[in-house]
Amino acid sequence: MNSNLNFKSLLLGALTLGLILFTKTLSAQNFIKRYFDNIVNNKSDLSQPQLLVYPTLAFAPETSWEIGLSALYVYFAKGDTTNRLSEINAFTFITLENQYGFWLDHAIYSDQNLWFFLGRARIQSFPLFYHGIGIDTPKEYIARIEANQILIKERVLRKLKNDIYVGLEFDYQRLSGTDFVLADPENPNFELPLGHDGSNNIGLGLGLIQDNRHNVLNVRKGLFSELAFLHYNPAWGSTYKFTSVLSDTRVYRPMGKNNVLAVQLLGQFTFGDVPFNQLSLMGGESIMRGYYYGRYRDRNQIATQVEYRFLPIPFNFTNRLGFAVFAGAGSVFNQTENLNISNFVVSGGAGLRFLLFPKKDIWTRLDFAVTEESTGFYLFIGESF
Repeated sequence: MNSNLNFKSLLLGALTLGLILFTKTLSAQNFIKRYFDNIVNNKSDLSQPQLLVYPTLAFAPETSWEIGLSALYVYFAKGDTTNRLSEINAFTFITLENQYGFWLDHAIYSDQNLWFFLGRARIQSFPLFYHGIGIDTPKEYIARIEANQILIKERVLRKLKNDIYVGLEFDYQRLSGTDFVLADPENPNFELPLGHDGSNNIGLGLGLIQDNRHNVLNVRKGLFSELAFLHYNPAWGSTYKFTSVLSDTRVYRPMGKNNVLAVQLLGQFTFGDVPFNQLSLMGGESIMRGYYYGRYRDRNQIATQVEYRFLPIPFNFTNRLGFAVFAGAGSVFNQTENLNISNFVVSGGAGLRFLLFPKKDIWTRLDFAVTEESTGFYLFIGESF
């Protein structure tokens, strides 16, 4: 009698637990369904802020599998849609190789676009592939650098007149715990670069920006042009004394009703005792896609890219699918006399677009890029430039 009662109690308990778990699973599925349905079919007023949180999964040779979480927050100052769209983008990740990081990017406009705050932060333990310095460096990396990195760059700018902003720029970069793991440990000719044992550098300077973009995540018409001067000095805590100058100009032209032609010209120039991690680095998800970030590095860099965007693709059934094609060319060099057209490398590719926030005209992109050496996939919210 007691055994039958115990069996019935256990069976009833198991059924109850199963029902609870099934109910919670349905609730979780319904929540996820409602969450993504709210994103895809958002019907909120244009002036209302929007927040998107989503998981990410990626794979790279230096990290193995990477699991991450991203968040994007977009809004108009004071809910006024005549102000420019502000965006804050956060991303955190961990890998199977016990690497981790936190990124934070932002472009924030105050009411009436009077103040402009443009910056980014990186805190990460992440490997770097080091191929050497110059455009003639080998395809295979010389060393893999294990290091802890902190990067904080901020621009605080005030409108002078029309679309012209001027203000202060601050750059802090710390590289610590560095360990150069040679690809060929028996290579006796490898020379460690300046800053190989880590550095702590603070740059202070001025920035001049012309910016009439309304939506920084997807510009359909406008101009962004930045000229920035930063000086790093032991007098205010830098390990090395050097100067950097940045010139970045981006032009956007509408082509018909929905298409956009975007062009960028980038120049980076450094002078003085520049550590290897703050030389001009080529590659990455923004310009010269397809090259690993830092594949080429030297004192100076010139790069350009052009992209044609179909937003959306004509005659697609949802009006939420887009497409883009792009091409770029660039070179790094030590001195101006070493700059030669034959030393330019090229990249190109294409990508799909999906309209994530229709009312705010924000698209997510999946790009595939090809170079002479490698390929790359990039999945981000917002255009590359």
